[in-house]
Amino acid sequence: MSIFISILWNNVIPLSVMIAIGIILQRVFSLDIRTLSKLNFYLFSPAVMFKLLYTTDIKAEAIGHVLLFFLLFMGLQYVCVEAAIRVRGLPAGRRGAMRNSVLFYNSANYGIPLNQLAFHNNPVSLAVQIIIMMMQSLLPNTYGIYSVNAHKSDWRAIARTIIGQPVIYVIPLAFLLRAGDVTIPGPLMTPIGHLADAFIGTALVTLGVQLGTMEWKLERRMLGDVAMSNVLRLAAGPLLAALVVWGLGTFGAGIDDMTAKALIVSSAVPTSLSSVLLAVEFDNEQEFASQAVFTSTVLSMFSVALVIWALGV
Repeated sequence: MSIFISILWNNVIPLSVMIAIGIILQRVFSLDIRTLSKLNFYLFSPAVMFKLLYTTDIKAEAIGHVLLFFLLFMGLQYVCVEAAIRVRGLPAGRRGAMRNSVLFYNSANYGIPLNQLAFHNNPVSLAVQIIIMMMQSLLPNTYGIYSVNAHKSDWRAIARTIIGQPVIYVIPLAFLLRAGDVTIPGPLMTPIGHLADAFIGTALVTLGVQLGTMEWKLERRMLGDVAMSNVLRLAAGPLLAALVVWGLGTFGAGIDDMTAKALIVSSAVPTSLSSVLLAVEFDNEQEFASQAVFTSTVLSMFSVALVIWALGV
């Protein structure tokens, strides 16, 4: 019960308050959501990724283990979501949005606080979460863009959009500067810090603004697809992660107990705000993406608490 209350109080309620602020602002002022989306994609998200990678000490061995897990885990999740898409017979636009709602999960503004809460600021588990967050930041800006545009754009236009995403450049830059022990001057690092601090609030307000523009239609098809997304993200996610961890342990990958538990917890978080930002930025299934994020965030306070309890963290 204490874990449930902590997740509710420290994660779900603060997220809900920020989303509610966005809804209210949209109702009162009719904000330009595309401007907010561009600020998130091209400014705040790259800043927070650069700051975390530049300032956090991550060992090469940990990176190798986590990346191996991530590749296997994402492969299994992709197989599951593709099977579900075929069973449901979804149209082209909804297929991309469904993939994004399952494959992209909230590893930053939900995953980082959850990791610190569950593992009491353990540096090993935090490093694991930051690596996962790095990959979850990179994927929406590459595969995610392809997924929502593949049915309506040619590959050249999609490639031009992808290479214009700052995140794919700031990740290697942050690693190079840290590896070279390069000190960034204060007049540059200070604004980077301010921009990084603005990411969570702006992303959540953007989700609220999007929810505030929607007409919440109780269509059976929409509800069924949102429910399927939630099940694949919140239930199948941690189960597949546990399967991958077990498999790596069986074949002697050398993942310690703390890292294994951190990886499973990292997979249990709700759908990422990136799926909404992609839907808004590229005008693809905005209502479905917003409902998937909102409902998975609410339901996660029960599912995540269950996962943490099952792991005995």
